[in-house]
Amino acid sequence: MDPAPRRCSLLKRAPLLAVAALALRLLYGAFLSVAGTATSWPLHPAAASVARTYVQADVGAPDAWHSRHWRKAVDYHAAVLAAHLADGFLAPPSRAVCLGGAQEALALRELGVSSAVAVAKKRAPPLVVAGNERRLPFHDSSVDFVFAGRALDSAKRPSDLAAEAARILKPQGHLVLLTSSAADAYSIRSLQALLPSLRLHRSREINGPDDSSPPLRELVFHKLFHDTPSSSSSSSSLGGGNSVNNCTIGDHKLQLLSTAEPLIQEEPLKPWITLKRNINNIKYLPALADISFKRQYVYVDVGARSYGSSIGSWFRKHYPKQNHTFQVFAIEADPTFHPEYATKKGVTLLPYAAWVKNETLKFEINGDPGKEEEAKANGRGMGRIRPTAGNKMSGGEVRSVPAFDFAEWLKQTVSEQDYVVMKMDVEGTEFDLIPRLFDTGAICLIDELFLECHYNRWQKCCPGERSPKYENTYEECLELFSSLRESGVLVHQWW
Repeated sequence: MDPAPRRCSLLKRAPLLAVAALALRLLYGAFLSVAGTATSWPLHPAAASVARTYVQADVGAPDAWHSRHWRKAVDYHAAVLAAHLADGFLAPPSRAVCLGGAQEALALRELGVSSAVAVAKKRAPPLVVAGNERRLPFHDSSVDFVFAGRALDSAKRPSDLAAEAARILKPQGHLVLLTSSAADAYSIRSLQALLPSLRLHRSREINGPDDSSPPLRELVFHKLFHDTPSSSSSSSSLGGGNSVNNCTIGDHKLQLLSTAEPLIQEEPLKPWITLKRNINNIKYLPALADISFKRQYVYVDVGARSYGSSIGSWFRKHYPKQNHTFQVFAIEADPTFHPEYATKKGVTLLPYAAWVKNETLKFEINGDPGKEEEAKANGRGMGRIRPTAGNKMSGGEVRSVPAFDFAEWLKQTVSEQDYVVMKMDVEGTEFDLIPRLFDTGAICLIDELFLECHYNRWQKCCPGERSPKYENTYEECLELFSSLRESGVLVHQWW
């Protein structure tokens, strides 16, 4: 009769043993979550399943880490990142940094990468360290794997964050980012330009976090052993195209040019009407591609005249900017227009003539035939200025103005990482400036060009007569436009 009480005693002790085992598991999981905060301590893969549930229960964890939405985000990123573990882009001992949020870091820890941390403005142990997009709190070449998530999409200056991600990454390390902005070849190439020391390894479309989210583009980069120059001279290093006149015609440029409006092949009988109407046919670059991945946004008006001539009346009101703020340069040698620029914010006036070298030029001041009275009424008695051809004068007023090497200035002011829009109206000097831009390679820095080409056009004032101001023909203008497009420049016929 003795065995019966012993069996009863064992039944009573079984629940106590189960509770003790569960308590030990809880304590072990909490210990692993704390140990995982030290970036140099790898978490053994076998313990990952233990740490999975309880890392969120650490004493200092924000309340948001317990929400269903947060858990869903963790699971989504875990599914994305598991593929990179399988591909060997990172391993459990890897030092990993996440730029998009603590959910990403937790997803990596649950996959066994115990050193994973996220970066945010405010520190939140054990998953988040303090930092910002201009300075990540890590040494150069100290991180094996950077998961940017969608951080570049939300960054105020994506170029700064991209540069920091590249800085902290070890040679042969990997950077993975998700974006909704790299849906076209142009934006992908722009992103590559922001990462000159990295090479694109893979690009693919993946599902968003839920059914209502649009697809995302996942891009995987690996860092080279040696950094490459980030200047415009290295544009050919991006590959994917043929080099013409020091410019690389990649798929991103071919894609844009294939959708651009056609050039007007036949000389218009009424150019003042035809060319003005052509503005409605123009396919602006921001309407064809995403321009998000640029360091800065620049508009250069060469031959700007007054502020209202094109900067105020056209560019600021009508050019599609995709919510980006542009730095504006007005290049105008005519002193008649200089005073009004002093009151225009965000506009830098260069009171010189754009030319092929630094020198002083003599200009003959002539207004358009039949428009002298109109020019005077609008406060433009000087008319437009243009370089004199040797000693040949036509009776107009002559003045001396300082000129500068426009191509060299452009190379010193912007880079391939910038988005550059240019309007050029230089009274025939385009036949000097454009070849100079090609010779120096500065033409590669221009993303979109609005060019008014001056030729001996039919005059509105005098039917049957051509303008005596210019010697070039419409055929020569068309050849200039064609050469620009053949070289990968998105140029439009301006008026």
